[in-house]
Amino acid sequence: MKKPRSIILVDGSNFYFKLKDLDLHHLLTFDFFSFAKLIAGKHQITQCTYYVGAIRTDGTTHVQRMFTAQRKLLAYLKKHKFTYSLGYLLKTNNRYHEKGVDVNIAVDMLVATYEDLCDRIILVSSDTDLLPAIKKAKEKGKTVQYIGFSHQPSLAMIANCTESRLLGKEDLLPFIKAKKITPSSISTKTPR
Repeated sequence: MKKPRSIILVDGSNFYFKLKDLDLHHLLTFDFFSFAKLIAGKHQITQCTYYVGAIRTDGTTHVQRMFTAQRKLLAYLKKHKFTYSLGYLLKTNNRYHEKGVDVNIAVDMLVATYEDLCDRIILVSSDTDLLPAIKKAKEKGKTVQYIGFSHQPSLAMIANCTESRLLGKEDLLPFIKAKKITPSSISTKTPR
């Protein structure tokens, strides 16, 4: 018997801020590959995609640091067998807002549905803007599983997805690798 095929779609910003709430937001130590295997269970993983707004450098030190950090994250994701899909960031009133990310997730859900690229869509996002795409995927016979966080579950996602799984801090801790302590990582500043 053939294993059901699954795709895993991770809303990067949503994921980061949910982990940050749990003080687990060090993405460059997160074992994305093992996390994907856990949430896929016995299903065959055919695609893992991480969605995020692309940072465009404007020459300022702060934005350049963000740009460099994002490049490191994207390279790190590749090592964990994840592809990535980039939206963009729009700056208004000195705040950045992601644009195009939800559309990219919804399009990938519908392409996977209509081209029969999977049997199950595993969605790591609490964004209710995805509900129309979820509804259409379900109408076409796909299982849509919502992976959420027990400290901030999306009731709308639970109600509209075929299946739901809520993860707590204890479920996520095994995916955080301890950082190696090097002489350069030890602060020489005296606490105030």
